[in-house]
Amino acid sequence: MAVEVVTFGCRLNAYESEVIRRAADGRDAVVVNTCAVTAEAVRQARQTIRRIRREQPSARIVVTGCAAQTQANTFAAMPEVDHVLGNEEKLSREVWAGLTAERKTAVGDIMAAKQSAPRLIEGLDGRARAFVQVQNGCDHRCTFCIIPFGRGNSRSVPMDEVVAQVRRLVENGYREVVLTGVDITSYGSDLPDAPKLGALVKQILKAVPELRRLRLSSIDSVEADADLLGALAGEPRLMPHLHLSLQSGDDLVLKRMKRRHLRADAIKFCADVRRLRPDVVFGADIIAGFPTETVDMFLRSLDLVEDCGLTFLHVFPFSPRPGTPAARMPQVAPATIKDRARRLRERGETALRRHLDGEIGRHRRVLVESRTLGRTEQFTPVHLVAPHDPGTIVEVQISGHDGRQLRAA
Repeated sequence: MAVEVVTFGCRLNAYESEVIRRAADGRDAVVVNTCAVTAEAVRQARQTIRRIRREQPSARIVVTGCAAQTQANTFAAMPEVDHVLGNEEKLSREVWAGLTAERKTAVGDIMAAKQSAPRLIEGLDGRARAFVQVQNGCDHRCTFCIIPFGRGNSRSVPMDEVVAQVRRLVENGYREVVLTGVDITSYGSDLPDAPKLGALVKQILKAVPELRRLRLSSIDSVEADADLLGALAGEPRLMPHLHLSLQSGDDLVLKRMKRRHLRADAIKFCADVRRLRPDVVFGADIIAGFPTETVDMFLRSLDLVEDCGLTFLHVFPFSPRPGTPAARMPQVAPATIKDRARRLRERGETALRRHLDGEIGRHRRVLVESRTLGRTEQFTPVHLVAPHDPGTIVEVQISGHDGRQLRAA
């Protein structure tokens, strides 16, 4: 059988799963590409591994990804697991070729990784849009985050190699490309002349004029440079949707998180971008129940949804990650965390419904993902009454919504 990859977590993991399929080509294995961002993500990975073993007793199970990198011994101790690979090793044909029954674990020192080698792929199976990795790792040390220990320090893919990958994907028929990484707004700091993300975006759009839509994955607003904002203002092919790593709306919590922005910075950024690109839509990550968070601190996060004009909310109930400073801080009661996460999600649902209401009657260009589902330029999901071929861009009129997605006549 061909290698099967089960993917958890971020867009970068989805991209790397495609690289894994090629690196492990010809290997008879089920690969679980894990996420470590929350304890729940790790629990789901372990649960999936056990289920795979029950359903496929003779399968060769290989576990990799951020959870495997940070908790290699935990996964190696599972009787269901045959091999554990680190985040660098999982992408290497040589490592895959060298796997033997005697070598169960191949997890190197991720902090020793100095370069992010380009991983040229022809596309992503079953997807209408393609991801391109421009950066990996993170130099920041937010007190709640385990990911730098799973991904290593920040390292960028040279600009010409990113452009070549985008060009190849467009030649293969992709109309939308998403730039992805762990901290993409830190792009270029390790490259000669230190080009920033905005310069990369402008170069892609200039060098690949056939590209219809360029999209960014999650960004850190405090690192957004002038060229990036200029591209948002003047280049319609750069999509009007930004997902922001905000995490909290309270200044003291942000300080304890070791974030580099304040509440006022987030509000100003959203207002400034909205003036430059009035049709922009914002999403954001917010953590509920960070250690020491009081009721008033939480309410400031709740109010941030309105103050920033957020539409798509990604709520993380805080879970302590072993080895991080936040795990040693005074914890909020689990029941309180759960309630705050619920209230944040409800506020997010209200914001999304308001956005959907405002779309009724508008004409939107939709990238078709499946025959009856697509997304607008603002990344809003649309149910298509009339089926279309996946990968095409169609113009539709929005006739209604169901509270979660738009409906096109």
